Amino acid sequence: MLIASVSDFRKDIKTYLDKVSKNFETLIINRGKDSGIVVMSLDEYNSLMATNHELSSKKNEMRLDSAIEKLKKDNSFSKPLIDD
Repeated sequence: MLIASVSDFRKDIKTYLDKVSKNFETLIINRGKDSGIVVMSLDEYNSLMATNHELSSKKNEMRLDSAIEKLKKDNSFSKPLIDD
C-alpha cells in the first residue's frame, strides 16, 4: 500500500498511477483534515465487486464455503474436457 499527500501525488501523478496499475498497489491519498481517497486499478476494483456480489447473499456464501470445504477434504471430482 502506498500513501501520498495531495501535493506529492500532483507532483508525480504518472509514477503513482503506474505503480497502482502495473504492481496492483493500492494508493491512499491523505488529504489532511478531509477524509482520504483510495486509488486502485480497475482490475482490482472489478475483483472486489465480484467478491462482494458473490458474498452478497447468505445462500451464495454457504455454497462457496461448502465448495471450499469439499476441496480441502479432497471430496471433489473431475471430469475430462470434451474434445471437438
